[in-house]
Amino acid sequence: MPIQTILVVDDSPTERLALTEVLTAQGYQVVTAENGEDAIAKSIDARPDLILMDVVMPGMNGYQATRKISRNDATSDIPVIICTTKGQETDRIWGMRQGATDYMVKPVNHAELLDRIRALG
Repeated sequence: MPIQTILVVDDSPTERLALTEVLTAQGYQVVTAENGEDAIAKSIDARPDLILMDVVMPGMNGYQATRKISRNDATSDIPVIICTTKGQETDRIWGMRQGATDYMVKPVNHAELLDRIRALG
């Protein structure tokens, strides 16, 4: 299934805007969320084809939100790419164990991100 709609989850307005601009320029529709709780709700309501998930956010972090999304029957088929400043190998392993499809360390290289999105679609 081709990826058309992407949910961008990040508590930084600057990061949400930057990713939104890159993705919309490539023809993707973008939905945004500011935290983990909002990400879970929007993953159910908007049914995006892909989620780009930050980890360090107030309240529910990105690992927790990824785990809930990947283990919910209604959203378990949505791939999640974690995009975070947490760059240790143990962070990457933990993210993948929560159900992430891929893991990228910020600052995210936009060309590489687009390549990974295309590879999923």
